[in-house]
Amino acid sequence: MNEKEKGKVEETVKSRLMTLTAPAPFADETSCQCQAPHEKLTIAQARLGTPVDRPVRVYADGIFDLFHSGHARALMQAKTLFPNSYLLVGVCSDDLTHKFKGFTVMNEAERYEALRHCRYVDEVIRDAPWTLTPEFLEKHKIDFVAHDDIPYSSAGSDDVYKHIKEAGMFVPTQRTEGISTSDIITRIVRDYDVYARRNLQRGYTAKELNVSFINEKKYRFQNQVDKMKEKVKNVEERSKEFVNRVEEKSHDLIQKWEEKSREFIGNFLELFGPDGAWKQMFQERSSRMLQALSPKQSPVSSPTRSRSPSRSPSPTFSWLPNKTSPPSSPKAASASISSMSEGDEDEK
Repeated sequence: MNEKEKGKVEETVKSRLMTLTAPAPFADETSCQCQAPHEKLTIAQARLGTPVDRPVRVYADGIFDLFHSGHARALMQAKTLFPNSYLLVGVCSDDLTHKFKGFTVMNEAERYEALRHCRYVDEVIRDAPWTLTPEFLEKHKIDFVAHDDIPYSSAGSDDVYKHIKEAGMFVPTQRTEGISTSDIITRIVRDYDVYARRNLQRGYTAKELNVSFINEKKYRFQNQVDKMKEKVKNVEERSKEFVNRVEEKSHDLIQKWEEKSREFIGNFLELFGPDGAWKQMFQERSSRMLQALSPKQSPVSSPTRSRSPSRSPSPTFSWLPNKTSPPSSPKAASASISSMSEGDEDEK
């Protein structure tokens, strides 16, 4: 490989790296054109990665309204058809689209910018033609055209890619099922009331949404009802959380109470049970009280009191009257009693 070819390869690599860090350039604003001789390639040659001095230039076109994953997957397939490829994407203008297909949600400027920020796109061609002409293919040095293989009938033709297929320049890609611009628009139309209410709530006017006065009031009333429902729902959730917390606290409280009650009953039985400490203490105190209230009796035979040896024994008087001779008169009886008392005093 000579120096010229190396320089062209380096320029190609540099342009491809730029697409990963910056938006893809527009074809009419860039000087990144294929300067090498544009030789006719077959699909077999392109799959081998030849020629080495330039990438295979693949072209994909479309409307790309509401750019979605189905568009991105189609461009990814177009980009990876060959080992070394340069992907050009043509986007039709609003005039052509409205004329041949219908009204779009996004305008042409928005659709151009959406394509520029797709990682698989190397270059964007604005105001692309509806039907590809040999002059257009030659101008942009296009080797192959990538599109799904379903016949695309438009502009009075059963298949606008028929002449491309006949020239051997068409490479098919696979459509992504379940996603398309028409599907997205169908969802919006189906849920129109929901989106209208949402945008009214976000500050859009009824005039901007093309909503009548009656529908505007209806949507705003429905928004208020939804707010009330949301508040009630929040209150219910908070109340459920509060009840759950109370239940948890009550379970903990009951468990602690059971533990404390068992401990209290055990202590009570230990103190007041049949063999408890309180009974023993009560018996001891009762015995002490009984001993204090009823002391022990003195012995029956007490020792005789010893008399002083200095004193002589008192004389013994026989004061008891003679049983055989009772007193003859009351005066005699009283005299005998007085004599008894005198004898006791002398004894003391």
